[in-house]
Order: sequence, then C-alpha cells, then structure tokens
Amino acid sequence: MQQPEGYEVKGKEKLVGRLKKSLYVLKQAPRQWYLKFDKFMSEQGYTICHCDHCVYLKKKNDGNYIILLLYVDDMLVAGSNMQEINVLKIKLANSFAMKDLGAAKQILGMRITRDRKNKN
Repeated sequence: MQQPEGYEVKGKEKLVGRLKKSLYVLKQAPRQWYLKFDKFMSEQGYTICHCDHCVYLKKKNDGNYIILLLYVDDMLVAGSNMQEINVLKIKLANSFAMKDLGAAKQILGMRITRDRKNKN
C-alpha cells in the first residue's frame, strides 16, 4: 500500500495510514455494517429473533409490536401501529443513508398483496 498522491510527507514516504472504518469493497465491510446496524437496533430496544439474526422484534406493554426484517441492506418493517413505524423510520434515516420506498410490493422475489377490506 502506498500513500495517496498529494498526502506524502517528506521523510515519511514509507508510512501508511490506518483505516478507522471498513471500506465498502473490503471483505470485512458487510460484517462491520451488520455490527453497526445491530448496535443501533439494540439501542432502540429491539431484540433479535433466536431463529434468524436478521429479524428484529420490539413488543410494547400496550400490545403494539414492530418487526424489522433485514436482508443485506434492504429492510421490511411491519407492525401494529403506523405511528411507531414512522418513528423507527425517522430514527433509521437519521442514522443511516436510506431511501423509503413506501409500502412493500416485493421482497426477496416474493410479491406482497394486501386485502385492506378484509384486513389481510
């Protein structure tokens, strides 16, 4: 590894910089992303599902719940209270660069349909 052009210091040409965070293309980057996301979710009071470590759950005392499914860097959020979901989405947007695609129509190759009349 060489110092980037324009950053060389005379007498220290053989030194290299130390990375403080993983670069996107490094093989450690996905793990670092997951650890950062997991820490964020834990701080928000979510627990990991024992069967799948990419499913986060939060149950409130009033019976409301939120489920967040994580697949690489895609998320699907479901819950019993839309206001709680919106609070989570705001917190996620403040901590991570993200885009809200609205109501889910498809995930992992599965099409999602809703029957609002029958609440399905």
